[in-house]
Amino acid sequence: MNIFEGLGYEVFGNSLLAWASGVALIVGAWIVLGIVRRVLRKRLAHLGERRGFKPVQIAAHTVAQTKGWFLLVAAVAIGSQLWVLGPSAQRLRTIVLTIGLLLQVGLWVTAALDISLRLRRELQMQEHPDAVAAMDVLGFVIRLVVWTIVILVILDNLGIEITALIAGLGIGGVAVALATQNILGDLFASLSIVLDKPFVVGDFLSIGEFLGNVEKVGIKTTRVRSLSGEQLIFSNNDLLNSRIRNFGRMFQRRVVFTLGVTYQTPAEKLRRIPTIIRDAVEAHEKVRFDRAHFQRYGDFALIFETVYFVLSPDYNHYMDIQQNVNLIIFERFAEEGIDFAYPTQTIHFAAEVGGAPHASMRT
Repeated sequence: MNIFEGLGYEVFGNSLLAWASGVALIVGAWIVLGIVRRVLRKRLAHLGERRGFKPVQIAAHTVAQTKGWFLLVAAVAIGSQLWVLGPSAQRLRTIVLTIGLLLQVGLWVTAALDISLRLRRELQMQEHPDAVAAMDVLGFVIRLVVWTIVILVILDNLGIEITALIAGLGIGGVAVALATQNILGDLFASLSIVLDKPFVVGDFLSIGEFLGNVEKVGIKTTRVRSLSGEQLIFSNNDLLNSRIRNFGRMFQRRVVFTLGVTYQTPAEKLRRIPTIIRDAVEAHEKVRFDRAHFQRYGDFALIFETVYFVLSPDYNHYMDIQQNVNLIIFERFAEEGIDFAYPTQTIHFAAEVGGAPHASMRT
């Protein structure tokens, strides 16, 4: 028997030459696929870094997530075409290739999602840093949906009746939902925060008696850094059920203040007070004067009310302006001889009337 006759010897329905050729093709295909993956990844990564084209960067990261075991499965599928296989072996090959492909597709999709969210996060940090928190929740939900679909399709290819499984999962899901309703409530509340955006990271909130800046919006909780330094943690569901004052959405501040002058102030000076206040307010930039009026007669003072707008949400800027307005008014009142009122008590005594002393008291 020569070597050629030996190569023709059949094992499991295929000659040794067919087995050797198939193995050689598998090894060759695995090497070639690995080289193609490496070259393609490097080319795409270089092109994405040089031109900054985000779809190319996403493609490079996705290609990098192509696993070696998947390349081996694909190489076996290619090399096994040289073999004559029985129905059972062909079905096994199809199932293995399908499961491998589904798992790899799941990895590709999640990898593309991760790099997309990361690139978008970097962009948002530069342009809109207050919108970053939404991406974590969306990423979690999308990954959950992708892998649920992958697992269901794999089970279907394995011959498992997924209709009954889905029905069972539905019944079990109701039981789980009842047992974990607080957790699910927080999860859906986080989705509501992401989609509706009542507040975002960086906003300054007033929640009941608590004040602070939003640091992170998570799947279950939202973290707020208070003015005194400690971190406040709120359940997302409880947070949305609260009355929230979002100062981060403030574009201007409406300022209302009152001052009182004594009843002994002459009428002509009373008429000049609104003009003095208006001049004090309009002496500043980024303000809009609204009104100043002699509002009412108080118990011990004549009350003037003033309204103006600071065209900036910054609290320190508002306080600087209010301080300067108060100082200017104080100086102008001193120049005009106008006295500020303060609580006083006046008692009037009268001479005797009809032999009896008579007195009156006024507060």
